[in-house]
Amino acid sequence: MSTTDLQPRTELHAPPSPLEDPTSALSQVAHQPMMLGLFLPTQTGGFSQSTLPRSTRWEFDYNRDLTLKAEGYGFDFVFGLQQWLPKGGFGGETHYRENFLDPFISTVALGSVTRRIITISTVHVLYGNWHPLHLARFAATADHISGGRFGLNIVTGYDAAEPLMFGMTRIEHDERYERADEFSRIMEHLWAGEDNLTYKGRFYDLQGAYVSPRPWHGRPIMVSASASRRGFDYAAEHSDVVFTSSPAGAVFDKAIAALPAHTADIRASYEARGKAPGKVIIFPLVVCKPTREEAFAYRDAIVDHADLAAINAYTARHAGGDAKGWQQHVPADRVLGGHIQIIGSPEDVADQIEALHGAGINGIQIGFYDYGPDLDFFAANVLPLLERRGLRLPPA
Repeated sequence: MSTTDLQPRTELHAPPSPLEDPTSALSQVAHQPMMLGLFLPTQTGGFSQSTLPRSTRWEFDYNRDLTLKAEGYGFDFVFGLQQWLPKGGFGGETHYRENFLDPFISTVALGSVTRRIITISTVHVLYGNWHPLHLARFAATADHISGGRFGLNIVTGYDAAEPLMFGMTRIEHDERYERADEFSRIMEHLWAGEDNLTYKGRFYDLQGAYVSPRPWHGRPIMVSASASRRGFDYAAEHSDVVFTSSPAGAVFDKAIAALPAHTADIRASYEARGKAPGKVIIFPLVVCKPTREEAFAYRDAIVDHADLAAINAYTARHAGGDAKGWQQHVPADRVLGGHIQIIGSPEDVADQIEALHGAGINGIQIGFYDYGPDLDFFAANVLPLLERRGLRLPPA
């Protein structure tokens, strides 16, 4: 078989997005006015830096059971976080994130025990010796294990400390996206599988490279965690889903005022390329109880047990980063966690989710403080309200 020099950008042969295949798992859930996901607590402490007792655990069996429960409740996807930390994590009384399951291995394993739900792994593609040939084959294999339900959340690494673990220093923000763009273009060509690939680019060099098997629906689902203009441009080139954060901090009223312009900026990047907009999702930490008073009392109890030492360590490390999406978030946001915080009765929570939809958000990947019971309560009391409001529709 011949080789092809695909160095010029115009000669790239990317496969279609799974959104273009009506039989794909992503197309089956993309019709939802508000897609529902679960941000899995695959790390000690989940997303909340508080010592208030709870049953949330980082172990795989706990996350497997949460995923199966979410699938049974009709959730559309689960998501795994990636982060690289030294011994002890962020410390404090909770030893926050001391234990951390690898999201790639975890989500592949979850794909083998589920039937419908999409599993998405975060991958820092620029750390260590990651090569697009490796990840293209790994992801194609994961796609087959899950039956076309696997997704990659491509991130470039904002933290100054993480690259040091790999003997690297942090690459400048916009150049990271240039590298990720070339990385993803190579993967996409390999997934298309039209020929062997010989390529010498700015960052990567391949000779006679080939990957099999072919993904089920053109390629695996592609996600981008982006909050900057350069990140939105990368997403518009490569991503079916944009996982973004609040540009105005985690307090709901401030965040909801800023989100319409923010989501419009994301869609403008797609429109400038003549592409249908990707689906925009955000991470709310939900505290829901039978009454508003009970919900805020629970929130206050969580906050009153703040693990201050862990929060201080997290804040210090984050201050060394160059992420664009967290600039208005403050240390107090870390006690409860989330890109945005939704607190109240089932009606209040449904109101706020509906407001997110009105602000241009297509989906939420939810976190909870006490995952098991909080997920059960949400499913029993909030999901029916979302269905009655037309925010959740029967499966396609």
